[in-house]
Amino acid sequence: MAQMFIFGLGYTATRIADALRQRGWTVDATGSAGNIDFADANLVRAGLARATHVLSSVPPSEGSDPVLDAYGKAVDGRWLGYLSSTGVYGDAQGAWVDESAQTGTGRRTARAECDQRWLEMGSRVFRLPGIYGPGRSAFDRVREGKANRIDLPGQVFSRIHVDDIVSGVIAGLDAPAGAYNLSDDLPCAQNAVIEEACRLLGAQLPPLQTLDEAGLSQMARGFYAENRRVANGKAKRVLGWKPRHATYRQGLRAIFDAE
Repeated sequence: MAQMFIFGLGYTATRIADALRQRGWTVDATGSAGNIDFADANLVRAGLARATHVLSSVPPSEGSDPVLDAYGKAVDGRWLGYLSSTGVYGDAQGAWVDESAQTGTGRRTARAECDQRWLEMGSRVFRLPGIYGPGRSAFDRVREGKANRIDLPGQVFSRIHVDDIVSGVIAGLDAPAGAYNLSDDLPCAQNAVIEEACRLLGAQLPPLQTLDEAGLSQMARGFYAENRRVANGKAKRVLGWKPRHATYRQGLRAIFDAE
């Protein structure tokens, strides 16, 4: 029987776990919503001994990967998956990046190092851009009065609906090891997403502001420090995957209709 062990049962991994259970899989997991304490080495190793597949969504901690540091030898020899970030590509000044692009030059050097460690372990590394979905979308920011429109002409981002991550990871269960970008088909300005959310909600548009006027946190400002378009051709070609929500418009409409 196929059994998945998930390190870090967060927003995205919970949906992956639910989809696997619906397919008859058994799932063990660490995290606040999981059934195993990450710090309980005996329970973790017992769970890993049962597992046929291992997926980690745990981000770097103090510059290193806590899963591989603690349990790297125990996960070896199984199907491995890792939820990484397209932030590993750094700033491309708006150009397209695919899996052959250089990594480790941007803000997320620790993530890039962990990404590489998982690749060296023979993992399927799913590189993810901005994740949105039910309960975590532009609708929530608009309703909370936290939506911003930033005046940065030419600035674009890629994004991915959480359900398309789920389908991509499931497609990767039968795929060769390597890196895969899971992103939608339409990189665009974040302003366009906010404007579409406002249109669907019938809400007033937030003002167009500079970064300084918006008073963004240092972390949020870092979000705007990099500019790239993420290509998803390898995932389509090798995994046989395609995003159900090919653009933010379909993704937001699906969330809106389900509410």
